[in-house]
Amino acid sequence: MGDDDKHESFGSEPPITRDLRGLAGSAGFAIGNAIIVDQGRSGVVRRRIHKHTADDEMARFDRAVEEAARSLREVAERARPRIAEASILQAYVMMVEDETLREDVERRVRIDLQCAEWAIRSSVVDMGEQLRGGNDPYLAERSHDFEFVGDRILGALTVNIRSLGVITLGQEPGIIVARDLSPAETATLTKERVLGIATEIGTRTSHTAILARALEIPAVVGVKNLRQQVAHGDRLIVDGVHGKITVLPSDAQLTDASERSKRYYAMASGLRAARDKQATTKCGVPVTLKGNIELSLEASIALDHGARGIGLYRTEFLYVDRHDLPSEEEQYTTYRQVVETVAPLPVTLRTFDIGGDKFASVFQVPPDMNPALGLRAVRLGLERPHVFKVQLRAMVRASAHGSVRIMVPMVASLNELRAVRKLLNESIAEVDAAGQARAEYIQLGAMIEVPAAAILAEEFAREAEFLSIGTNDLVQYTMAVDRSSRDLTHLASYYDPAILRLIKNVIQAGSFRQRPVIVCGAMASDPLAAILLVGMGLRELSMEANAIPEVKEALSRVTLEEAKDAAATAFEGSTADEVQDGVVTRFAPLIADLLDPDELPSSLLRGL
Repeated sequence: MGDDDKHESFGSEPPITRDLRGLAGSAGFAIGNAIIVDQGRSGVVRRRIHKHTADDEMARFDRAVEEAARSLREVAERARPRIAEASILQAYVMMVEDETLREDVERRVRIDLQCAEWAIRSSVVDMGEQLRGGNDPYLAERSHDFEFVGDRILGALTVNIRSLGVITLGQEPGIIVARDLSPAETATLTKERVLGIATEIGTRTSHTAILARALEIPAVVGVKNLRQQVAHGDRLIVDGVHGKITVLPSDAQLTDASERSKRYYAMASGLRAARDKQATTKCGVPVTLKGNIELSLEASIALDHGARGIGLYRTEFLYVDRHDLPSEEEQYTTYRQVVETVAPLPVTLRTFDIGGDKFASVFQVPPDMNPALGLRAVRLGLERPHVFKVQLRAMVRASAHGSVRIMVPMVASLNELRAVRKLLNESIAEVDAAGQARAEYIQLGAMIEVPAAAILAEEFAREAEFLSIGTNDLVQYTMAVDRSSRDLTHLASYYDPAILRLIKNVIQAGSFRQRPVIVCGAMASDPLAAILLVGMGLRELSMEANAIPEVKEALSRVTLEEAKDAAATAFEGSTADEVQDGVVTRFAPLIADLLDPDELPSSLLRGL
């Protein structure tokens, strides 16, 4: 049965409307017909070769790599006038031309006597599985990069036009439905031809989502079994605000979606217009809102949404998709790009937060039984000081180009913070000895995400220049809940009284020692929770870029006294549900247009 015939079995029965849940990849609404992108992988021939033909196979591989890299550069050049994020394609060029990949392919060709196609697919699968082996969603997402690289080279080997980044669209604009899209494919799309994007895999940090946001195309990613539930030509509603796809919507749903779309774009236009306006409470108390980024190219996106600096720059991506460690020069160039993009606003560079089980090929670290509690983050850095100091020197050098401060993740004891400061001082001395420029002074801060550090916050505030509360891991370690487990998400609430008390302790310690305190976890991206945090005494929040306009608007509708009173009431609650219900009941009516209606109680919705 072909795609066009999938729904014929319904006969005269009306089509069945279905709501599919995913992740909000790029905000906005789209209504249109599905364009199914066939990404079914053709089987790779597993052909044994004769030893004397190995040179021929490697020559085929080298020609394919050259062709794949050339086509990627062409796509990047065509995309550059439309999106600054086209630079992401340069990373794919580097991956395609990576010597480590070539060495692995050559080993399979010359020793295992695999043909080039078989060797490429085997290498790519193994590299992807290494990243998926851990419990880190970010690394699992990066594993798809290897698939794209492998497909790109295989496409060049077989002259498969689609593998070279060409998507065939119909005459009418529509909604792309695919397993996933490579950066090369996404970068060639335009919002005039593509109304929306829906994919089966991906997260908000996937390249598909990042580029979709840059192109301002609504997108929902990570929709399970999407292609099994959508046929070519099906009418769809893409809700990129709440992460929902409606298949075969009713007339009433189409009308509602159209109205919601108009309201959303009118509101978004107003919020973006106020991006340069200082965030304040209704009574005029200023609150600094910064952006969290994972890739250097996201810095401009954060600024475009009104960020007053970067409060959390995760640097793990430099260690992903590779088997060799990034050089000091490579890291310095990357950090400098972000610092110069954001200057004169400040950038907080977080040292790598990665675990041994996920990077054994890079760090030569045996896997841990429980990687979340094992050799990761600052522990790994102190265990490998020669690697850690390469990153610290790169960060120190980047400080010459703008306002930079350095933050250390997962610090659990003062001994760790002191050891990092010693390495930082050594790195500064080495930069000076090399005659390289740097800032006169660089602040060193501690990320408070382990209960032990939150309890000893006053001691940490005495020795760290600033404290940054990472609510995601603080919840995980306090509540003993794996943050990656979908089955336990109901237990991992930042509204839990235990979490609020730890946060309060850190805020009070910062105030007593006159040290800045910032929250940079998911809690800061929640408009309701942001109000609560301001009421608890915070004046600096860092969040995903798309949340900045909404949080800014939410704070502008609440006075500081109202926020303080809500915080005092929250501390009277004994469960997360009690605290959250109290905050929702009090403030949701004021900011209902900024919230996801699917997450509000029906009793409250009836009153709005």
